[in-house]
Amino acid sequence: MKTIFHLLKKEFRQIFRNRAMLPILFVMPAVQLLVLSFAATFEVKNISLHIVDNDQSSLSRDLTQKFLVSDHFKLTGISFSSDEALDDMQRHNTDVILHIPEHFERDLVRNQKAKLMLSINAIDGAAAAVENAYATTIIHDFNENIRIRMADQISLTGQPKVLSVTQSFWFNPELDYKTFMVPGILVLLVTMIAIFLAGMNIVREKEIGTLEQINVTPIKKHQFIIGKLLPFWILALVELGVGLIMCRVIFGIGVAGSIWVVFLFAAVYLLVVLGIGLFISNFTHTQQQAMFLSWFFMVIFILMSGLFTPIDSMPHWAQVITEFNPVRYFVEVMRMVMLKGAQLPDILPQLSKLLVYALVMNGLAVAGYRKVA
Repeated sequence: MKTIFHLLKKEFRQIFRNRAMLPILFVMPAVQLLVLSFAATFEVKNISLHIVDNDQSSLSRDLTQKFLVSDHFKLTGISFSSDEALDDMQRHNTDVILHIPEHFERDLVRNQKAKLMLSINAIDGAAAAVENAYATTIIHDFNENIRIRMADQISLTGQPKVLSVTQSFWFNPELDYKTFMVPGILVLLVTMIAIFLAGMNIVREKEIGTLEQINVTPIKKHQFIIGKLLPFWILALVELGVGLIMCRVIFGIGVAGSIWVVFLFAAVYLLVVLGIGLFISNFTHTQQQAMFLSWFFMVIFILMSGLFTPIDSMPHWAQVITEFNPVRYFVEVMRMVMLKGAQLPDILPQLSKLLVYALVMNGLAVAGYRKVA
């Protein structure tokens, strides 16, 4: 125990004496959390809209106004020519074209039906689907308003009644994408700090030649491993605490569940990540090699974690691979606890998998570390 305590004291002294290390530990994650939380979003805003109004009626102007008051659309032009609007889309000045045909109001009043056409720039298929959903919702609302107005003027015998739909959004009532992204980005930053610094720390000992000196001392292998990795385990938990405070103060996103559940899961998760960092250090000889290998695994972990894209939308073989991705489980649990208020029994499946993962990874890492004395 004294040996481990001595190693911890020595390691903390080295970390805080290194002026370059402190900004990496505290300043860089704070800046990344602020920037990524606002920038990493799949929300589609400021959609460029061109309206081709060939009717010039009161109802066509009402429909145009519906789009103008929306937060999602910005008007780039109103014309009477479809060719002019399509030229605008060719020059990438317009994302969506709303075509209102002649006799739109007449057909709607007399025949109680009329046609509209939406032309959407679908180079980005995901954005096009969202743009179509926004536009369709506005048209649907406009249509319901017209039906209600007509119901006051004419008899609707035999016509279906207008249905009133009440929507309720749980866990993210404002539909704010930052609420969805911030917990996941916090996981990403804690992971990067742990895996990069843990992996490069031992490799640094190899580079400067002190690892051989340690190997010939009476220090046991498990004592050396604990002394090297435990400081980063503690610092990563501190990093998580600072991040949670920032989430609350800056973004107004608190922990709906128990904060102790978050730290319990994080403690086990960090054992997995630190084990991966140690495992990487066993097969690298320079910090550059450790950085590249760590980044290789991090890219795979991030893209297949469900942070940006839903795991359910992935092919079946990819979903199977994500079962071996520790980042996936932490992202799930952070969103469950912070947004849904999940408690310990709710996260036991993810926690049990991570416990097994931690034992296997650290066992492989310690077994792969060679001590020559």
